Amino acid sequence: MTLQLGQIAPDFEQDSTHGRISFHTWLGPSWGVLFSHPKNFTPVCTTELGEVARLRPEWDRRGVKPIGLSVDPVEAHHKWEADIEETQKAKPDFPMIADPDGRVSALYGMIHPESDPILTVRSVFVIDPAKKIRLILTYPPSTGRNFHEILRAIDSLQLTDARGVATPVNWSPGDAVVISPKMSDEEAHRQFPQGYRTLKPYLRLVDLQKPDP
Repeated sequence: MTLQLGQIAPDFEQDSTHGRISFHTWLGPSWGVLFSHPKNFTPVCTTELGEVARLRPEWDRRGVKPIGLSVDPVEAHHKWEADIEETQKAKPDFPMIADPDGRVSALYGMIHPESDPILTVRSVFVIDPAKKIRLILTYPPSTGRNFHEILRAIDSLQLTDARGVATPVNWSPGDAVVISPKMSDEEAHRQFPQGYRTLKPYLRLVDLQKPDP
């Protein structure tokens, strides 16, 4: 199954370290980050899960619920948590889905046979409160994810949803944003009375941090 942006994230019910989870119900009105791990007790995954735990204040500030997945059973997840806390100085406080039958992995296309026919790759799905998939990232098992980049992308999604703008290359919160080419100059003046810069008719930048006149 190939998932695409804008589709409703497939719902499922599965065991996890926080008990039985019905995914859509668990998400509720929050944003979500569903991310898979090739296997328990592996070095790169251990560092990633520690980082996700350390970033708890950042997830909470954005109204995001992180949830992991591995093909190992719940009992192995709980044993692994002890190793993560010992080595990363951070205890996972988010659910880890147990997917030993590969049902969720298949539902989300997390197993890439040409990479490994058994283990999941490092998939990331950012899901909005309407349960729509808004971002998909796929990393190979050998490359650890940059969760600060995932947070940055969520910042962009939430800002662009709220303000109807786009974010340019290497954007970080507080940087200027792009006014949609679909918006007329007249409407842009109404929406952004603080003023904006026109580099080309299709490339207009506005500083949202600048106060209105």
